[in-house]
Amino acid sequence: MNKIISKLTITENVTLVTLANIPINDKIIANIFTSLADANLNIDMISQTSPLKGKINISFTLADDDLFTAIQTLKTYKKDIPNLRIDVNSNNTKLSLYDNNMKLSCGVAAKTMALLSEANIDIKMITTSEIDISYLIYASDQKKAIRALNQIII
Repeated sequence: MNKIISKLTITENVTLVTLANIPINDKIIANIFTSLADANLNIDMISQTSPLKGKINISFTLADDDLFTAIQTLKTYKKDIPNLRIDVNSNNTKLSLYDNNMKLSCGVAAKTMALLSEANIDIKMITTSEIDISYLIYASDQKKAIRALNQIII
């Protein structure tokens, strides 16, 4: 594959939060994210599972330093959602790969996933757009991931 990635951005000290057992209700979901915004928290890498038995899971990332405020904010939903589970995984790194031509190139995600896999790097979360792929990985794998991805970065 040609060197298709023109920019690699690294964000350190990232926490992954997963909210499990949320009822499928757009108002509840909007309220959760509104509460986080009202708490002045910058949320990133949002991902939602497909509905199963009337429930969904939503994962998102935020800065490690914002975790305490996020947990305090999210705990307020436990009275309305008794089965709500809040899972936390801190000390991660987000790698964001960017190139405007990515939308015209097939297989960029496949190639980058293969490179990370060959380097024995676990991917915790992936988000994409037409011109961006972001991977959440263990912080301890950051240098190894950068070495693996360098072969496709311009």
